[in-house]
Amino acid sequence: MTWLLVLIPGFLAGLVQGLTGFGAAIIMMIFLPQLLPINQSAGVAGLIMAASVITMVIRYRQHIQLKRIIVPFVMYASVATWSVHLSKVLDVQLLRTLLGGLLVGLAVYFTLSKQAGTQPYPFYIAGAFMIISGFFNGLFGIGGPLMALYFLSLAKETEDYIANLQTFFLMDVITITSIRVANGILRPAEIPIVLIGMVGAISGTVLASRILPHMNMRMVRRAIYAFIGLSGCYYLIF
Repeated sequence: MTWLLVLIPGFLAGLVQGLTGFGAAIIMMIFLPQLLPINQSAGVAGLIMAASVITMVIRYRQHIQLKRIIVPFVMYASVATWSVHLSKVLDVQLLRTLLGGLLVGLAVYFTLSKQAGTQPYPFYIAGAFMIISGFFNGLFGIGGPLMALYFLSLAKETEDYIANLQTFFLMDVITITSIRVANGILRPAEIPIVLIGMVGAISGTVLASRILPHMNMRMVRRAIYAFIGLSGCYYLIF
C-alpha cells in the first residue's frame, strides 16, 4: 500500500500544479515525510514535480520569456544552494510556522485588495520574494507560493504566467536536485518512489490541461490566492 501514498498524492499534486502553476511539492510534502526523512522528502517531491513541470513547459513553450526568468532564478538558486544544508541545524517547526503565517497573511491581503498583484512589484519586494522562496525551497522543497505571486504580477495572460513559472521551476529542479545528489541526500533507493509519483503527477497535469483553458485570468488568480491560504493554514497547524 505504500505506493498508494505516492501515486494518489502525485495525481493531486499534478492537478494542483496544472491549475495554479505551483503546489505540487506542497501536496507531496504532506505525505512523503511519513515514508522518508524531511530532507529526502523534499528532494523526492521536487523530482516528482518535475514530471508536471516538464509537461507544462512543453505545452506552453511559445509563451516563455527567458529575460523575466534569469535574474530571479539566480537570486533564488543562490539562497537555496545555501539553505539546503540547514535542515539539520535550524528549528524546522518554527520556520514552518513563520512560513504559514506569511502565506495566510498574503492570501488574505491579495484576496481583499482588488489592485494587489495586478502590476509588477517594486524591486525590493520582488527581491524579498526570491530570497524567502529560495530559503524555504532549500529546506523543504517548497518555494512556489511567493514566486507564483511574482510571475503572476508580470503576466497578462494565463499562458504567460504558466510558461514562465514552470520554466523557472524546471531550472530550479535541475539545480537543486544536482546539489542534493552531490551531497548524498538523494540516492538510487528513492528512484521507485519518484517514478510512481511521476505517473500520478503526469495524469493530474493532463486533467488540469483540460480544465485550465476554461478558466480566465481572474479565476486563476482566485485559485492561486485560495491555495496559498490553504498552504499557510497547513503549515500553521501541522
